[in-house]
Amino acid sequence: MMSTRHVYNADAQATALFQNNMAYCIGTGRMGLALQEEYQQQMRMVQEEIGFSHIRGHGLFCDDVGIYWPVLDQDGNVVEERYNFTYLDRIFDNYLKVGLRPFLELGFMPKKMASGTQTIFYWEGNTTPPKDHDQWARMIKALLLHLCERYGREEVVTWPVEVWNEPNLRGFWENADLDAYLKLYDVSVGAVKEILPQMRVGGPAVCGGSQCMHFIRTFLEHCRDNKVPVDFVSRHIYMGQDPHRDGRYLYHAMNKPEVNIREAEDTRELIDSFPEFKGYELHITEYNTSYNPFCPTHDTVYNAALIAGLLAKMGDTCASYSYWTFGDVFEEMGIPDRVFHGGFGLVANGLIRKPTFWTFEFFKRLEGKMILREEDCLFVKTENGSIRGVMWNLEKEEKKIEVHFPGMEGKWGVVTRTVDMENGNPLRIWHEMGEPASLTRDQLNILRQSDIPHTDAYSLISDEKGICVEKTLMANAVVYVEITPFKKEESLGYHYPGICE
Repeated sequence: MMSTRHVYNADAQATALFQNNMAYCIGTGRMGLALQEEYQQQMRMVQEEIGFSHIRGHGLFCDDVGIYWPVLDQDGNVVEERYNFTYLDRIFDNYLKVGLRPFLELGFMPKKMASGTQTIFYWEGNTTPPKDHDQWARMIKALLLHLCERYGREEVVTWPVEVWNEPNLRGFWENADLDAYLKLYDVSVGAVKEILPQMRVGGPAVCGGSQCMHFIRTFLEHCRDNKVPVDFVSRHIYMGQDPHRDGRYLYHAMNKPEVNIREAEDTRELIDSFPEFKGYELHITEYNTSYNPFCPTHDTVYNAALIAGLLAKMGDTCASYSYWTFGDVFEEMGIPDRVFHGGFGLVANGLIRKPTFWTFEFFKRLEGKMILREEDCLFVKTENGSIRGVMWNLEKEEKKIEVHFPGMEGKWGVVTRTVDMENGNPLRIWHEMGEPASLTRDQLNILRQSDIPHTDAYSLISDEKGICVEKTLMANAVVYVEITPFKKEESLGYHYPGICE
């Protein structure tokens, strides 16, 4: 098989830290799904093995969470405003129990407060403005007062707040009405600041498209000219190009990572072009390859390699970037009918870890001085002197990556963990099983056992140039590398070679 060879030299004198913000936030389906047992199991798995700090999802004010619960007269008019936090308390208690703080997205519209009937998704989230903005403001204030009473002001004030979701898209905001969004933002930020002046609020939470940058620019001009508080700027980034559909599923050609990195950089430059907002945080509150929850790419090793290319550089410009989503308990386009269906999640239903799960687990370990970053690998030197890195291959043929580490003397142990078509790829096993829609217990156990990366270990002795690590990567492979000082701790009388020879 044809292969390419890439040779790199690490910089032993590097002092700059790798800006790794990948674990600040993770996305989720609508809040109401958090009441399901499978959802909570997937969330615990992700937190135990990767560990994120915040969680953001839709549906905070949707009727299945049931916060807005007014008393109505026979004509449908509100007689008394009441709020019900029973389900929200269960949801947030579970988030906080596993170490996740909410990144609050204010939306969608409670139907009894909505000015229209437009909805989005299988679960019919209302996407129209409030018929009475004062009602909307009172609900936000009631929410924050309740949260402060339950969790403490010192805790709640640390939770970021984002106003709405993708108002530049007609499906998410009636007519994509920019003026109507700015009014909603003004009312929302005013309500938040009245209760918690130090709470951080931002927007406009736009997604890609021709109006994306115009929305952000106009939003910032509005906040500047009208002295409306804004504490950060948010947007979404997806890699999928023009899609084509086959049955229920959507397929795309994907942007190379550098295309979406450039989107983030352009947004950073736009923010910094305003003297008033120069240096303000940019939060990518959603990103993934495809924006569709039935895109088979999400389940693949290709997805894992694409995301590696983003994680290597997004921290240069973004305070956070929230992968959409942690798990496949998700119902925007209906209930998934089989374990692999192209869902957004890092974890497939049945607690099966997808290849992209390991991209995040690998990158979570990269903390330290960045001694090498190329288009297909990144290495850091940790405080204790060990080396950690990730390699990935987005080419269609095998690639050999050779990294030289100067100045490393003595004997070193090398551990690699590989995800590729043959390893850590339960999708391939499921395919060979015949792609069963309903799994037996044995089939589920086999898929769970197949989701682990291949681990290898060996030792290296330095020469006058240091040490060199070489690895041949299959197409779309992602490999974690850890290099630590070799320590031999023999047990008297235990002879490994004698057992194996």
